[in-house]
Amino acid sequence: MTVIVGLVHRKRVHLAGDSAGVAGYQLTIRRDPKVFTNGPYAFGFTTSFRMGQLLHHAFQPPHPEGDLDRFMATTFVTAVRTCLKDGGWARKDAEQEQGGTFLVGIHGRLFSVDSDYQVGEPADQYAAVGCGDELALGALHATAGLGLSPRERLTAALRAADHHSAGVAAPYTFTKTPR
Repeated sequence: MTVIVGLVHRKRVHLAGDSAGVAGYQLTIRRDPKVFTNGPYAFGFTTSFRMGQLLHHAFQPPHPEGDLDRFMATTFVTAVRTCLKDGGWARKDAEQEQGGTFLVGIHGRLFSVDSDYQVGEPADQYAAVGCGDELALGALHATAGLGLSPRERLTAALRAADHHSAGVAAPYTFTKTPR
């Protein structure tokens, strides 16, 4: 349970996340962030803290080259799959591999990676994942033309999800792609 929000602003990707760790009715506020940078990438994960730990500390992200769409759908995803398998986290169900869901920013572009490893890029240049995603998306849409800073928009989205979702809780953490 979580919410991760991201947007593109002036060729940089900005991500933010909450701190909830939820198991059934138990809520733990986690110190380890759900958003972080790794090399030239900014990441924000949901699904599993273990998956996030692997992406943060074990993943050796490949350097982007060529057509970024092709690179993300092939070379990048292959490296993620290998990292998750080597870390003992990836699952196989009916001979289909499954990972987790996360947002990733690189070179001023925001991508979502779903549990089946498909890579998507939102036309609106903002996205949200996790149990509070629909609430956060509404806030991101509503703030799009208001001239707010990226941090103000992301905070509004997190607060909307926090207010209306039992699986989202402050404090919030923020990151952005390196310059």
